[in-house]
Amino acid sequence: MSDCITVGIAGLGRSGWSMHAESLAQLPEQYKVAAVMDLSEERRLEAKHKFACETYTSFEALANSDVELLVVATPSQFHTDHTVSALQAGKHVMVEKPLAATVDDVDTMITAAKAANKLLTVNQNYRYHTDFRTMSEVMASGKLGEIVQIRIAIHQFSRRWDWQTLRENNGGIGTNHGAHYLDWLLLHFKDEDPEVFCHLVDTPLYAGDADSHAKLIIRPKDGPLIDIELSHCNAYPQDRYLIMGTQGTLTGNQETMRWKYFVPENEVALELDLNPTHDRSYNSEALSFTEESVTLDNTFNDDMLLLYQDLYKSIRFGEALSITAESVRRQIHIFDKCRKSAGWL
Repeated sequence: MSDCITVGIAGLGRSGWSMHAESLAQLPEQYKVAAVMDLSEERRLEAKHKFACETYTSFEALANSDVELLVVATPSQFHTDHTVSALQAGKHVMVEKPLAATVDDVDTMITAAKAANKLLTVNQNYRYHTDFRTMSEVMASGKLGEIVQIRIAIHQFSRRWDWQTLRENNGGIGTNHGAHYLDWLLLHFKDEDPEVFCHLVDTPLYAGDADSHAKLIIRPKDGPLIDIELSHCNAYPQDRYLIMGTQGTLTGNQETMRWKYFVPENEVALELDLNPTHDRSYNSEALSFTEESVTLDNTFNDDMLLLYQDLYKSIRFGEALSITAESVRRQIHIFDKCRKSAGWL
């Protein structure tokens, strides 16, 4: 147990408990939940029973406790203050997504981490999801050719009335759900300041004033066109993923994916012909497509185990962080642009 990392978890809600606490419990040789903080007595008692840990009602008390790593899973509007406090108290920090409300907040966090000489990472766990990894592998294989456009459509029809439906709480479907998908997409181009079109809509489907429908079009200088559509207003969901390339296409969702492609070298060379066709039709051909498919296993919390196993290597053996705050900064920059274009900042 001498190499076990002691962990404090701030916030025992959906993420703090179901994702962080329950995942850490599956890695007993690497982590021990030693302290928690929550305003709910019921949640504190549940954690004490499960982990035999210390419990606190204030973040300051948790930050000053004897833990090595602090998980900031408090509501989004507190992420910056709580992260900086934890770093100044000498803790490594794991922050829930969305990392922060503004780029200035992100820079404040990064500066605090450097000053404290502590690690700062973000729970962008979807980087470990099987569907994301599968798409990245197919794209990297070159089978689809040059990638022209990536479209992600996250559709459902439902109403919400919790704290994440308020702008002042950094709420909305774009910032919260979109943080997962935009994070992955940003790995596929390097443009620090791409052209962004964003349409945020607050509808009666949310009790608060944050967006329940968001559309982002991102045009980088060095990569494919990005099309992200996130909506609680669609009762007829479309396929989640669509990747279009010059040699083929991938489509699918979290359960199954399929892609078809042709090999240019196996086809007749494409040459311009300005002569009319014999039957006045468009020219046509039958390309020899290869089709592949896969059934995916996105077992809940497996991605969190991989994330925490990588973090253990960074804390104990000095390996590079798999997810840095710097790598998430562009995501927040784009959300900044979206809010400004909507007149929300």
